[in-house]
Amino acid sequence: MPAILKVRNLVTKFHTLDGIVNAVNGVSFDLHEGETLAIVGESGSGKSVTVMSLLGLIPSPPGQVEGGTALFSGPGGQRDLLKLSRQELREVRGGQIGFVFQDPISSLNPILTIGEQIAESLVRHQMMSREKARERSIELLTVVGIPDPRQRYGNYPHQFSGGMRQRVMIAIAIACSPEIVIADEPTTALDVTIQAQILDLFKRLRETLGMAVIWITHDLGVVAGIAERVLVMYGGRVLEIAPVDDLYERPQHPYTHGLLGALPRLDERESRRLVSIKGNPPDLLIPVRHCPFAWRCEYAFDRCWQEIPPLSPAGIQHKVACFYSIEQGGPRSD
Repeated sequence: MPAILKVRNLVTKFHTLDGIVNAVNGVSFDLHEGETLAIVGESGSGKSVTVMSLLGLIPSPPGQVEGGTALFSGPGGQRDLLKLSRQELREVRGGQIGFVFQDPISSLNPILTIGEQIAESLVRHQMMSREKARERSIELLTVVGIPDPRQRYGNYPHQFSGGMRQRVMIAIAIACSPEIVIADEPTTALDVTIQAQILDLFKRLRETLGMAVIWITHDLGVVAGIAERVLVMYGGRVLEIAPVDDLYERPQHPYTHGLLGALPRLDERESRRLVSIKGNPPDLLIPVRHCPFAWRCEYAFDRCWQEIPPLSPAGIQHKVACFYSIEQGGPRSD
């Protein structure tokens, strides 16, 4: 499938009183039509800042996008999201790219009914009348599984459970049938049962609407059931990107190995000790001139401390930024 979004060399920094935080450092990836791309990594790896940079959601100051391109092929043709004006980005947000935030209670307006908040997007982007927007909003509440949607249309966010509020956020995100929906850890604050329901809802909506999805998470266990490809981030950089099955079967980066080793496996007959990645994430106030994972990597050798490894082919649609080959048991051949 053709790429609907092409991000190249994205750089985002935060200018703080303590110094410059190098949050995103040259991130590149493609998102294809109708696919789900998962972006994974531990807290502070740059996952959320990456996608928020694309839509102008970084608070400025202190945040600033300092480089890169993000070519989005939407209804108006191909445009660079990073060069759009604030007004142009407002038209893209909600209308062509939907966003589901991590915490719905802080994202929803507490003094507006949930119906009004869904209808607002339809009136703004679809030019619907208030009456048509109301009926469409009730339909959307039905689609995302809100019971008795006509009555719940007039309820306020505090009258919903956490899982139901997240369903409302999804309804807002898909209201205008966007080409892309970005879900920023939408199941983190939910219990396991509700997480499974939200995952199933997303999969069903993607198949029905044909939209592409960027799913941001720190949980590789969630990724297996929803994504086609996985992008692994660390220290504001892409360390590995691969089809989901290939990533699980033959991870190429030591960091990815560590993340997978920390997952409990229900299909194993014998119990095993879960892996803990030693050390701490890099201090993003300090510009890194070598592999960002070198401090915590058991395979690091001289070259790892001298230069930053580029993303290199490691299989079909599989790339890794590492000088060491775990499969070969030694330095990777250039």
